[in-house]
Amino acid sequence: MNVRLQAGDSAPDFTLATDTGDTMTLSSLQGRKVILYAYPRAMTPGCTKEACDFRDSLASLQAAGYAVLGISPDEPEELAKFVERDGLTFPLLSDPEHKVLEEYGAWGEKKNYGRTITGVIRSTFVIDESGNIEAAQYNVKATGHVARLKKQLGLDE
Repeated sequence: MNVRLQAGDSAPDFTLATDTGDTMTLSSLQGRKVILYAYPRAMTPGCTKEACDFRDSLASLQAAGYAVLGISPDEPEELAKFVERDGLTFPLLSDPEHKVLEEYGAWGEKKNYGRTITGVIRSTFVIDESGNIEAAQYNVKATGHVARLKKQLGLDE
């Protein structure tokens, strides 16, 4: 039932509100490599750990030509609080209707503490300069994910 993007697929374009209230369009980043990561909820422990790991790795990711974007169903106001609280230095995107999350296969049934619920499937997408999926990772673990991703991208420090 769920869409699962794979390497070579065209990354679905989107226009979403950011933590600043501005809008961002994926196609506006054409010509740059993009890491889009989907997380369940701002300011929760796992999501904070993952966001801070991306923040702390941003310089090396940007030096390698990557832009980093986070996406969740949180409203822009909640995202702004998250950015402020944790000193996040990359845009967070608001997808409260989870339309884009669904297009990327990052919304659906998942296990949470033994219960099956519907929500964000923690995922990361690496998008090349032409707007194609280079890598799609689903059900990633928050802790250590950024380090594993950098290793896969050949960006070990």
